[in-house]
Amino acid sequence: MRPDGEAGMAAYGADGGRGTEVKVTAYQAGQVPGVSYRGGVAHSPHESEAVPAPAQAAAAPGGTSVMPAEPYGRADTDGAGAPPASPPPPTRRRREGAEPPGRPKKKRSGFVRFLRWFLAFWLVVLVALGVLLWYVWGRIEKVDAIPSDHGSAVSEGRVFLLVGSDSREDLSAEEQSELGTGSVEGQRTDTIMLLSVPGGGGRNSLISIPRDSVVDIPGHGENRINAAFAFGGAPLLVETIEGATGVAIDDYVQIGFGGFAGIVDALGGVEMCLDEAIQDDKAHIDLPAGCQTLNGTNALGYARARYFDPTADIGRVQRQRELISAIADKATSPGTLVNPIELTRTALAGGDALVLDENTGPMDMFAFARGMGSVSGGSGDTITVPLGRVGNTVSWDPELAGELWTALQNGADIPQSVLDAQP
Repeated sequence: MRPDGEAGMAAYGADGGRGTEVKVTAYQAGQVPGVSYRGGVAHSPHESEAVPAPAQAAAAPGGTSVMPAEPYGRADTDGAGAPPASPPPPTRRRREGAEPPGRPKKKRSGFVRFLRWFLAFWLVVLVALGVLLWYVWGRIEKVDAIPSDHGSAVSEGRVFLLVGSDSREDLSAEEQSELGTGSVEGQRTDTIMLLSVPGGGGRNSLISIPRDSVVDIPGHGENRINAAFAFGGAPLLVETIEGATGVAIDDYVQIGFGGFAGIVDALGGVEMCLDEAIQDDKAHIDLPAGCQTLNGTNALGYARARYFDPTADIGRVQRQRELISAIADKATSPGTLVNPIELTRTALAGGDALVLDENTGPMDMFAFARGMGSVSGGSGDTITVPLGRVGNTVSWDPELAGELWTALQNGADIPQSVLDAQP
């Protein structure tokens, strides 16, 4: 349908006093059934006027269907022929933390919960280990043992000097009696060992130096090597070994009688297998043959015993290496490392027992423990310096000992000739 000649113009009239203006439109031809007209103009009738009955949709010119003007009843309209707006449906406030309506609630899988618990557990463990390390490290005694200038001594990789001191200064009279050490004054070295950890991935080696070895001690002439410790402590001992071997020493680790026994007891003892019974009154031990667990006192006596053995100091250094390897193996075993009680007890005993060079750090000690563990596990070599003359004092074989020191200087494996010459 098209507007009449006054197309585009709108006529408005009062809606029977309802206050609503209604737009009306004039058409050129035809009237829509059901629509009220006045003077040819469609309008909304007053309430008092009769309203034609709604009619079915009629075909408009051109075949277009036209719906009745008011498909809704008057009571159902807003006065303009449109249905009234429906009120919004009631809403309920969602509880805090509740999932939105229609959205499924997420459930954490058992694996995710386990992973979060596992990570939190290990975070606590790492923090506790850090605190334990800080506390133990503060208890370790430090000395200035390693010189800043090694002179002509060199070494590839890392070389540790391990010393067992026989000083009784830190032992009470009761401890001296219990351990059978006596009350000898001064300090000497019952154990002197070099742990070589090559930097090129070679085999680690643990080398015993008999304490009765005769060497030149700077400022004191020729004497037993353990006398260097008595004359000048750790610094003079390091200087003496570097001068006699040409091997530069990187780190110094010292342990005393009481500390040694304390570490063994903290580990719950160490197992040793004896080929024959050992009875040594001066070492205060009486051990049967066979495999057995040694407590701290018996382990210390086993490491010191030599009077029952016709090879004296030579046999003793072999037993010392076996014992130290067994201690290192148990200290680095999973049963100790993953047990908080065992680990704490061992760490505290080590903190009270050890004396380190002031420049030796935690990572250096970690390398030391790994090196000792590899030797005790069979991935390294344990030997004694090749000897020449053996008696009340001993001397080194000049040729084989020279090959050994050259290997350590170059970070190489122990020569086979040196291994074959072992007793």
